[in-house]
Amino acid sequence: MIFQRSIKNNVSAVGVGLHSGQKVRIVLKPAIENSGIVFKRTDIKVPVEIKVEPKAVKETQLSTTIGKGKFKISTVEHLMSALSASGVDNILIEVNGSEIPIMDGSSISFIYLIKSAVVCEQLEFKRFAVIKEEIKVEDGEKFAKFEPYKGFLVDFTIDFPHPAFKKEDSRVEIDFFKDSYVNHISRARTFGFMQEVEYLRSNGLARGGSLDNAIVLDEYKILNDEGLRYSDEFVRHKILDALGDLYMIGMPIIGKFVAFKSGHELNNKLLRLMLEQQSKWAVEHLDLEDKKSASLASDYAKDKNDFGTKHIEALQ
Repeated sequence: MIFQRSIKNNVSAVGVGLHSGQKVRIVLKPAIENSGIVFKRTDIKVPVEIKVEPKAVKETQLSTTIGKGKFKISTVEHLMSALSASGVDNILIEVNGSEIPIMDGSSISFIYLIKSAVVCEQLEFKRFAVIKEEIKVEDGEKFAKFEPYKGFLVDFTIDFPHPAFKKEDSRVEIDFFKDSYVNHISRARTFGFMQEVEYLRSNGLARGGSLDNAIVLDEYKILNDEGLRYSDEFVRHKILDALGDLYMIGMPIIGKFVAFKSGHELNNKLLRLMLEQQSKWAVEHLDLEDKKSASLASDYAKDKNDFGTKHIEALQ
């Protein structure tokens, strides 16, 4: 059987909050079996813990924000995406602010931070959410849905009326039983439009946003000198976000996720509908003899290149 995972060591990183522009420190700590993923605000007099679940999501405009009472933590999706890819089930994440640092706008820094903490197996079996029937949410022409599938396949399409968005690069289908998250998704950065950035800053947001942590576009082109990391980086980042949003269910999903123009809000609505339609999916354990299942749970270990070395060094 496949076992739950946590990390062996405490690790920390410091970065800038995308919206506040303030320096934020996060500390990843081991957690016991069945405790799940828990975020903890340490900058307040009485620290508040927020356990990851679909209903913990309080805001979905611009990023995924979780909260309890009046306390919130925003931009959790990139770290959640990295935890999902790393197969981490139980972890405590301390943060001394209201935002997770944006790093370079992708999840690669979090992937190597988790690797440096050393992922380890625990004593309880890992739980998987296995999709049995279609579950679908719609918002006009936008939609997101789960379908039964023996694996975990994501089929995502975007549609932006902008010269930099090429039609041939608007859709990506990727089966994470076969393809590496680290190689194909983790380096895809968040993106935004200059006019939106200017508006957000005038309203006290996006103070930490820059060409170092986002792809920025004007009316006609990409402003980043280095260009794109993938020809279809925009849709790959949407997949990165979606994997983080979907991991709010608290376990890996076995099924097919199909999305057209979906975002944080629709992704979360799909999970909430999933909780309502419990007859359409089941919590199961997978046998380690199933090599495909094992590869899903250990995808983070596939990447053998040395790209992460400098990231680990930079984060220490």
